[in-house]
Amino acid sequence: MVPCLLLLTSCIKTQSPQKPNILLICVDDLRPELKCFGADYINSPNIDKLAAKGVSFQKHYVNAPSCGPSRYTLLTGLYGSASNNALFLRANKMEEGIKEIHPSMPEWFKTNGYTTVSVGKVSHHPGGRGGSNWNDSTIIEMPNAWDKHLMPVLEWEHPRGMMHGLANGEIRIKASDMDVFQTVEGNDNIYPDGAITDQAITQLRALTTNNENPFFLAVGIIKPHLPFGAPKSYFDSYTGVEFPPIEHPKKPEGKTTWHNSSEFRQYNLWKKDPNKDKAFAEEVRRHYAACVSYADAQVGKIIAELKRTGADKNTIVVLWGDHGWHLGEHAIWGKHSLFEESLHSPLIIHYPGMERKGATTDAIVETLDIFPTLCDLTGVEIPEFVRGVSLRNILEHPNTSGHPAVAYKNNATTIRTATYRMTLHKDGFVELYDHTTAENETNNVAEKHPKLVEELKNVLLSKMK
Repeated sequence: MVPCLLLLTSCIKTQSPQKPNILLICVDDLRPELKCFGADYINSPNIDKLAAKGVSFQKHYVNAPSCGPSRYTLLTGLYGSASNNALFLRANKMEEGIKEIHPSMPEWFKTNGYTTVSVGKVSHHPGGRGGSNWNDSTIIEMPNAWDKHLMPVLEWEHPRGMMHGLANGEIRIKASDMDVFQTVEGNDNIYPDGAITDQAITQLRALTTNNENPFFLAVGIIKPHLPFGAPKSYFDSYTGVEFPPIEHPKKPEGKTTWHNSSEFRQYNLWKKDPNKDKAFAEEVRRHYAACVSYADAQVGKIIAELKRTGADKNTIVVLWGDHGWHLGEHAIWGKHSLFEESLHSPLIIHYPGMERKGATTDAIVETLDIFPTLCDLTGVEIPEFVRGVSLRNILEHPNTSGHPAVAYKNNATTIRTATYRMTLHKDGFVELYDHTTAENETNNVAEKHPKLVEELKNVLLSKMK
């Protein structure tokens, strides 16, 4: 006779533990000017707290210096068009059936049993839809990707209004009539990111209640994107704080990817030029910093809710900036260049049970690596088509070397190593900058190092194949 206990044990079906959840927080135009990245004058307590629990990639570089193509690489694991419409172009190819299109990152996790939800600006258009106001549900930026793709609009009327919105429902109609920066008394919900954060919290509660599947929740925070508007309390927090001088503030000589900051200059600047007016430059920098602190507060609310639900014990958290932003370096106010300031952005990864909490790494990595890393950390198969590599080994051993990072615009491509940046223009012109010197990206040394230029060209071409 089989003992009862043995019989019961043999009848119990062994359950495998649920795969880890994923919380991906995307922050628009966030340069790595945070306390946890060495900027002691910035108030970023919530991102700093995440960094203290995870690993901060101090040398993370995006693959394009604009929102659309940078998010394309994040969400597909592939190099792509340099256009802001890169994801819509991909969707058009899917609809036309011209050739097989590889699954996006959220679609890949969806097919592997995840519930996928996006809130806010995750792809280029907040909410992931096209049309004149970015709310046409027949034009989907990422087909098959999300079980839900949500964008609250409230008094800003539509996603396009939210994207460039200021306090209390102000919508950008004519950019020159909208102030480039603003502070208004009120709570976090007088600006669009308050509503995005509230919706993210609502979705977290739903995903952690009676949900049998692991979740992939992506939240896109808009600030500090232009125009620089945040509740006044965040601006006031910088009263008396001394900002360091702008590094290499002069317009570069010779051929580069410099531009005249047209995105920034389309707003009302009160006929002032921050490249000539130091006091105005200081105001711009402080309003940008206020927006960073406002975005940081939203990150804090989302992570606090994750902890409140208890799901933090089985959730990977990734904080990613979609590109950098010049604040006067090279006489640029904006992104869109192939200089360090446009391409260097924060990346922080935390996962349950990680051993190297609070570690930093100077390994060169790129946005393309996030897709395979999340697969590796969750036990989901890494698809053969992705171009990046898993960062798990660096997460476990932060002193491990990274790999060269590539980025591109329509007219040039660049590669960043631990010591150099080389930029190759379509007409063959080369910029080479030595990052072991104080000159950084102000002195083109390409003519002095022809052999190194050829070596870097070969690495660049092999990565872009």
